[in-house]
Amino acid sequence: MAGIGLRGRGFYDLQWLMSKDDVQFVAICDVQQSERLRVKNYVDEVYGNTDCAMYSDMREMLQRDDIDAVLIATGDRWHAPASILSMRAGKDVFTEKPSSMTIEEGRAVVDTAKRYGRVYQTGTQRLSEAHHVFCYEMVQSGRLGEVNTTYAHIAPWDSAKMGRNLLPAQDEPPKDVVDWDAWLGPVPWRPYNEDYVKGKWRDDYDFHTSCIGEWGAHTFAQVQYGLGLEDTAPVKYGYVDNDSGDGMVCTFANGKKLILSRGDTYWSGSCGARFDGERGWVSAADGYTRSEVSSPELLENYREVIDQYVEKTGRSLDHMQDFLDCVRSRKQPVANPSMMHYSMTTVHCANIAMWLERDVEYDPVKEVFINDDEANTLLSREQRRPWNFI
Repeated sequence: MAGIGLRGRGFYDLQWLMSKDDVQFVAICDVQQSERLRVKNYVDEVYGNTDCAMYSDMREMLQRDDIDAVLIATGDRWHAPASILSMRAGKDVFTEKPSSMTIEEGRAVVDTAKRYGRVYQTGTQRLSEAHHVFCYEMVQSGRLGEVNTTYAHIAPWDSAKMGRNLLPAQDEPPKDVVDWDAWLGPVPWRPYNEDYVKGKWRDDYDFHTSCIGEWGAHTFAQVQYGLGLEDTAPVKYGYVDNDSGDGMVCTFANGKKLILSRGDTYWSGSCGARFDGERGWVSAADGYTRSEVSSPELLENYREVIDQYVEKTGRSLDHMQDFLDCVRSRKQPVANPSMMHYSMTTVHCANIAMWLERDVEYDPVKEVFINDDEANTLLSREQRRPWNFI
């Protein structure tokens, strides 16, 4: 395996990956010299050699025929383009979320994976964690009765209505120190400022998917998988007059509802999801050792339910291991391209309703907004040459 952009969360993923005995990490690509060196030094120290190769251009690295798969944890704007380039080069992909910036990008990832026969997993790891899996099984087994209302956590910072404010221009560093043109990639050109490469691109329209996408990329997938609606998206999005989307009701064609929640009313911890049924509710979030339920009897056979899921699906309760297992078997992982695309479609549609400040209706089969030319202009974004790979 090789990596592209493994700073922050990506470095955590690298450590996770290298804990697997059946993985050999051979190369790092990063447009920042300091990050290339940091990853190389770590990898070489773990392996006790100096073999980890460094690249500043992913296209050069992807030409290597000894790389089976890549780990991608760049800034959000590069997730889909880097995934597409990697799959076109015959590599399998594990990429961090949010895995698309637009509905068009998500569709391109799905089509590329299918065309090139690639295994793709997005980093919505709560689809593989036991206390979340228990929630999904409770819904799908019918133990909650009919479930028509769900809640999904969105990030309690930043706004849905992102700005496009340029930071003050600074002298651009040498290309081998920071390749600024490549760092920007497909987004519109702007002058260099070191704060961008340190992470101050968040809450900017060109780079981010807002507070809705920050956690909704996780929690919408959790809800849609639990409901068995991972291959579709809501058809109605109700605008709410606030700056975050808190309280927005997203309604699927079958009438089931996904409600955005910014606070901790329905869980404690981050990235929570809750399912309300006729016989009670179940929820899970980060920091839980077991799912939370409306009544103790719903936790009966907790371990048995999870064990039965593993036996039924053959999946690991380790998200990275699920990916590696599928690289070998050529089966699709739990967070496969379709799952990614439709849950991110929900993110993008919710954002668009907030940006337009009105309700929108969406056709998840045709992948267009219904009788809404203005909303349809937001299905894609223009990509800057020569980084327009979609």
